[in-house]
Amino acid sequence: MFDPVEKLKEYVRHASVSADPQFKAGMVGAQQFVSGLLKEMGFAVEVVPTALHPVIVAKRGDNPAWPHVIIYGHYDVQPPDPLDKWHTPPFEPTIKGERMFGRGTADNKGPLMVHFAAVARLLEKNPNLPLRITFVVEGEEEIGSQNFKTFLLANKEKLRGDFVYLSDTGIPNADQMVVTVGLRGMMAFEVELTGPKGDLHSGMHGGVLMNPLQALAELCASLHTPDGRVNIPGFYDSVIEPHAWEREQLATLGLKESDYAAFLGINEFHTPPGYTPFEAIRFLPTLEFNGFSGGYQGEGTKTVIPSKARVKITCRLVPNQTPTNMKQVVFDAIRARCPKGVTMTITEQHHATPYVAIPPDRSNTPKDQSPVLARGFRALEKAVVETWGKPPLFLREGGSVGLIADLKEVLGIDAVMPGLFLPEDNLHAPNESFHLGVMKKGIEMSERMLEELAKG
Repeated sequence: MFDPVEKLKEYVRHASVSADPQFKAGMVGAQQFVSGLLKEMGFAVEVVPTALHPVIVAKRGDNPAWPHVIIYGHYDVQPPDPLDKWHTPPFEPTIKGERMFGRGTADNKGPLMVHFAAVARLLEKNPNLPLRITFVVEGEEEIGSQNFKTFLLANKEKLRGDFVYLSDTGIPNADQMVVTVGLRGMMAFEVELTGPKGDLHSGMHGGVLMNPLQALAELCASLHTPDGRVNIPGFYDSVIEPHAWEREQLATLGLKESDYAAFLGINEFHTPPGYTPFEAIRFLPTLEFNGFSGGYQGEGTKTVIPSKARVKITCRLVPNQTPTNMKQVVFDAIRARCPKGVTMTITEQHHATPYVAIPPDRSNTPKDQSPVLARGFRALEKAVVETWGKPPLFLREGGSVGLIADLKEVLGIDAVMPGLFLPEDNLHAPNESFHLGVMKKGIEMSERMLEELAKG
């Protein structure tokens, strides 16, 4: 059995930044590292080309009577910039106390190494384990998994499993395991308003035409009410109230609004009535402005009326909403409010479908839930109790992971998602790190969970 900490160091040294072609060698190195490790573990490995970075598919076990688990991960990481903010070199893993620092340690190389190590320990103990396991490790998650759905469509027959197992979500602290059972969807778009044919002198021409920046400000201001709700007819029509068990699980977490406000650096919340901040970020859709542009942005003053003004917007969506349906609702409202004197262009960008997988024995558990999925949830809960000393909480998360919905759509299977990274892990930021205590417990948890699942 290999040393997972040393293996993680080796893995992190591969600078596998998918967004930047100058890191091609790191991408190839990480892909070869993962392929080689899985071969050493006895898996049959296939490297499947895509239009950009390949997907690694590794299989063991061929008895169709055995449960089949798909374990997902990704070998690409975020760019390390800004480099001057790092306390240690981003691709030279450094251990300080209980943390390993380095780009990708928490997202997603550390959590994936947890599952590699758990499976390796389990197979070393029982080489004939009655469980089919397929690892699917892609190289484009950090750039939107742009070729992953095409890969799934082309390989769906060989990837027919009972459920997906992955750790690409978080936990609130090292003492409380959270299993993510829902993710918000997203739709991103840009609105551009055009006025005059070119930029104008504000002294010579101001006051006689609609300034695109003013028009954009008026438009954006109309999209929310003073109490924080999105001011678009139909925006909340298909929102389903959270079930009592969801609110109870969230309350059990014991989070304090004052701590959350301090963490965010704000004085007060701007949450729609009837919801706590912790409920709002999980159970409600949003419309957020991500960036404005137009006119002069440099130092000093330039007396100009800009020809164009733009805003980037993302909407987070909740189960029972889809990007297709909500696009119609939102775009119609925005077009209807276009101020006179300017023309509007809306450019669609990426989107993700909301996802939810209800654990067994809940008031809203689907009657036709897969029995193997139910066994997976129960096996994980048992493993968490044995490892963490108390049951996990089953919670929805506010973020979006579009590939989960793609897996559900193409393969027809749900996901079991124990979190493994902490708020302090600095994902996507300088000084990213992974807690080695969580890593150790995570390995034991996954080993116990998969062993329990194999018992049938």
